[in-house]
Amino acid sequence: MKKITVLAASLAFSTMAFAQFEGSIEFKMETKKDTTNNIYYVKGNDVKLDQIGRKSGKVEGSFVFDLKGKTIKFVNPARKVWGNKTETPATPKGTFQVVKGKDSKVICGKKCVDYVVKNAEENTQITYWINTEGYGFFAPLVQMWNRKDKQSVYFNQIKELPKGAMPMMSVETDLNNGPAISKLEVVKVDKKAIDPSLVSVPADYKKFEQN
Repeated sequence: MKKITVLAASLAFSTMAFAQFEGSIEFKMETKKDTTNNIYYVKGNDVKLDQIGRKSGKVEGSFVFDLKGKTIKFVNPARKVWGNKTETPATPKGTFQVVKGKDSKVICGKKCVDYVVKNAEENTQITYWINTEGYGFFAPLVQMWNRKDKQSVYFNQIKELPKGAMPMMSVETDLNNGPAISKLEVVKVDKKAIDPSLVSVPADYKKFEQN
């Protein structure tokens, strides 16, 4: 009986440790020219990314991800339309070097470890501060989206990340550690139950048909 109890407790701990995050994650992206704010809503294999207007403070565009079905939809709230989104894979130049560091820092109450991805031909390095507390949606989403920005391309070069890994902060510089070229930072993590309507296309939106 004691062995069964211990096994059950062990399995319960394992399930909690690797449970998929459900809730919202707010982050901002800073470049030399602009700052944008975004919110992820996560429920199981369904994720929606809202892009918040800097001046309006309202949702100006969204992407809806079905990680199981491997589909992406764009959503335009102003026109109340949606459509299918596809991206061609990026073709980065040069050779990437990935180094797992030994430093750590706490961001939004989450302990993070650093990974540095370098590319000499592009004279670029990006340091990712990564937490692994159940964000299993993130890596498949970035891989499926195939975005061509360096923050996404360089993250996809880290091949042996622990399950549930997500950067809480990433900073792009040149190889001489000059001023930040771009910076992505999580500013709020809210673990909560998400209504399915938050991660789907509104029912009254029409499919965008290109003439």
